[in-house]
Amino acid sequence: MSELDLAWLCKVRVAIGRLGEMDLHRWWNTDGQLGPYGARMLSRGLPRTHYFAQAKSVFAVAAHRSSQVFNPPNCSTLWHLTGAVEDEFDSKWESWLDDAVNWRPFFEQVAAVGVATVPSVLASLGLVSDEEIRKSEELLRRSASNNAVQLPNVFARTRQCVSLLALGHRLSDTGDLRVPYIMRNSP
Repeated sequence: MSELDLAWLCKVRVAIGRLGEMDLHRWWNTDGQLGPYGARMLSRGLPRTHYFAQAKSVFAVAAHRSSQVFNPPNCSTLWHLTGAVEDEFDSKWESWLDDAVNWRPFFEQVAAVGVATVPSVLASLGLVSDEEIRKSEELLRRSASNNAVQLPNVFARTRQCVSLLALGHRLSDTGDLRVPYIMRNSP
């Protein structure tokens, strides 16, 4: 299993964040924040780092909305993996800001995303493989409560685990979020 790459995690969160916006799948209440409109609005005041400001805003709204829909104890979601992972993720943020020019093409690709399936968008951005998509189709089902998607096993700090959390969003319908989650070993 491959170790979790935090830059890849950021890109996955940006892609799922964009898909969940009100102008696409309507899972959380941001409207084109990661789209072209959001880029135009924020680039005026933050010309170098506006993409990351857009992302941070959408991450916060997506995390909040996900916890409103489904927030069981001792579980991880795409928006909150573990305290240690989130601390490391936050510590990388400054280096990504310093390298903002190299992130620009990725953010522009994400801004151009239209209404499409989760697997097709993640694959087109090079964030998941066909094998990861196939595995998610085999493993993931909506929970009995119909507001969540439980992953098998327990959280592991791997690309495979996080790709399943991201791909689990494919079981959400437009305007009806189902939160992919996985149990943790300990609180």
